[in-house]
Amino acid sequence: MMNSFVKWALILFVLVSIILNIVLIGIHTSRAPKCSTQRVHPLKRNHDERSLVFADLSRQEYLQVQQFMLKQKDLDISTNQNTKPWENFLFLIDLSLPKKADALAYLDGKSAKPDREATVVVFHGAKGYVKEYVVGPLPNPTYHRDVTIERYNMELPITSRTVTIGEYDLLFRYVGEVFFKLGKLMKESFDVDQNKKLNAFEQMPRGIRSGDRRTWISFFRDMSGMYIHPVGFELLINHESVNASEWKVERLLYNGQYFDTVDELKVKYDAGSVKKIVYKETPDYGSLKPRHKPLQIGPQLFNPEGKRYSISNNHVLYLDWSFAFGLSSVTGLRVFDVRFKGERIIYELSVQEAMSVYGSVTPGMILTKFLDASIGIGRFAHELVRGVDCPHEATYVDTNRYMDVSVPVRYRNSFCVFEHNMGQPLRRHFADFFSNSYGGMVNSALVVRTITAIGNYDYMWDFIFYQSGSVEAKVHATGYISSSYLVDGSLKYGHQVAEKVLGNIHTHFINFKVDLDVLGVNNLFQTKDMDYVNVSIPWMPDHYAMVPQLVEKQLKTEQEAALRYDTKTPRYLHIASNKTNRWGHHRSYRLQVFSFTGDHLPESQAEERAMSWARYKVAITKHKDSEQFSSSLYNQNNIWNPAVDFSKYIEDNENIEDKDLVAWVTTGFLHIPHSEDIPNTVTVGNGGGVLLRPHNYFDKDPSIHSADSVYINPGSEDSCENNRMACLAQETCSPVLEPFTYNGFDGVMKFEDEV
Repeated sequence: MMNSFVKWALILFVLVSIILNIVLIGIHTSRAPKCSTQRVHPLKRNHDERSLVFADLSRQEYLQVQQFMLKQKDLDISTNQNTKPWENFLFLIDLSLPKKADALAYLDGKSAKPDREATVVVFHGAKGYVKEYVVGPLPNPTYHRDVTIERYNMELPITSRTVTIGEYDLLFRYVGEVFFKLGKLMKESFDVDQNKKLNAFEQMPRGIRSGDRRTWISFFRDMSGMYIHPVGFELLINHESVNASEWKVERLLYNGQYFDTVDELKVKYDAGSVKKIVYKETPDYGSLKPRHKPLQIGPQLFNPEGKRYSISNNHVLYLDWSFAFGLSSVTGLRVFDVRFKGERIIYELSVQEAMSVYGSVTPGMILTKFLDASIGIGRFAHELVRGVDCPHEATYVDTNRYMDVSVPVRYRNSFCVFEHNMGQPLRRHFADFFSNSYGGMVNSALVVRTITAIGNYDYMWDFIFYQSGSVEAKVHATGYISSSYLVDGSLKYGHQVAEKVLGNIHTHFINFKVDLDVLGVNNLFQTKDMDYVNVSIPWMPDHYAMVPQLVEKQLKTEQEAALRYDTKTPRYLHIASNKTNRWGHHRSYRLQVFSFTGDHLPESQAEERAMSWARYKVAITKHKDSEQFSSSLYNQNNIWNPAVDFSKYIEDNENIEDKDLVAWVTTGFLHIPHSEDIPNTVTVGNGGGVLLRPHNYFDKDPSIHSADSVYINPGSEDSCENNRMACLAQETCSPVLEPFTYNGFDGVMKFEDEV
């Protein structure tokens, strides 16, 4: 009996073991292998170290320039970490771009590398002016040269400077003293005491004439999304003097009522002769915390055969594309020496300016015109969140910056680069007449992205490189709307979006610089459009029909080629070469602008010259190294006498026939805030851009040579020969994911003494 029991137990054990092994083998074999982290297919060309001529300054270079400038005794630059307005402050260090002719000669192997130089901005508070210097050569500088007049044809008054962290610190301390004097009002109206505070947001420009530094400051609850929690209290502070002891409050606004002095408001409030704001708790409607626990992960991007692009220093290779990339602290994202199949198409594509004009009945917004380059667009490119801001599997790049700091600051993962399936075919056709076939190609493109969080708004900047030879520059806006406290008359300037909260109407204008070099630097500007003409039908000459006809023009001067938003613009705009394609047409690139802008500020307004680039949908100018930017660091705070007035680039009306041409493209959208902007404005529909498309540049669509092409005819449905998709199931692998990390809060500007 015992032997029989043991025998059956052993048989049962063997059977269970066999079943378990079969299950385990099945589970193991059903698991996809890990995708290769190495590139399976070779790159089409090699990296070029000459791209380093456009590389952002390294941390070491920033330090070398800083130390060199601090040693210049005649400049007397302060070494204090929190420099005050009356001191001399080294505010900015950034790359000084080489002259275009020198850079091209070097890139094309015709001359030596140009000297590497830095631009340095010093606020000479002790002497009452701002200076720009060129420092070089790097890495071991031996000279500094004042280039202020050379670049701007004017001196820069100290009032044109950006407000620094040191000045903000003094402003908030000063406001704290005002709050202390109004202690009873602040507690009863806003629940402010030693443990609770309000946050501040400023109106710009700071005054109404050149030399002013008189800022309306609006106050908001210290809550998530402070920008949509106005409290109905604003101060006008005159801080024109670099001596903070001379600052003063010139006006106050409380619950829609104006007061000349702090004492006047205090006395009338205590006497009960003003309409009071009575504090009550506010719902936390501005929070971006999920209202429900996240339970799912959405679709993810991965590269089954490794990444098809490569980054070396500041140089990118992607299929037929190559280019250099960088990030200016002032203007933001930019790329240089963009080539397709080894042929240069673009010398420079860059962000220039982001501008908004607001409408309001209250002073904190009524005159507001934000020019973001004046506080630094690239300065606010913080770390990107893996899997949200960019795909998880994107390549993330660190940047270093020196702007209003005492040492260079490293911003981790502030750039991302990724190849992306755009979600629709680049081209396709299904043939169902006479014969059957399918031909198509997935629209996979390379995206270079950074996101800049400038105050309340977050701008997402994308440069996209398509396999058809097209390049797109576009921007999307998200973040918080700016709001004001709802008072009588407010609804003429927006919509109510929360209790006592007005979402203020405003414009968004974005300016891009597009320096196309189509088969060299000698180019033309052409336009094409259509017109209906009444033509006789050839086989019925007595009958007529209205038929669309091609209309082509060449514009030969800068003023002809300054295409205003308030006039009809031809729908096809081309930078063209004198060289022709196989069919005898000028080889060109088309500028296709996507824009939903509001109306530009009338030119009768004194501030308009500081943003005169926004008059034009597209403006074509002859390239000059002295016309490098459409705006400047100083246009915001001296908006009435701007350092850069773009309209002057056009006034001289130079000939643009067979010249090196630059296109200045303006896009954007009108924003009338609505309830769905709470808590955040979404990117959908809020943006604009420009597409650079080959037009008779090639003899046929270059994407026909892409390995991503698919072709199917009857009988070949399962064949992988012309359709890799047919074998995808056999090749499936699981992605190798980087661990999630985030360091974006490191080194962020904070004001511990906020009011």
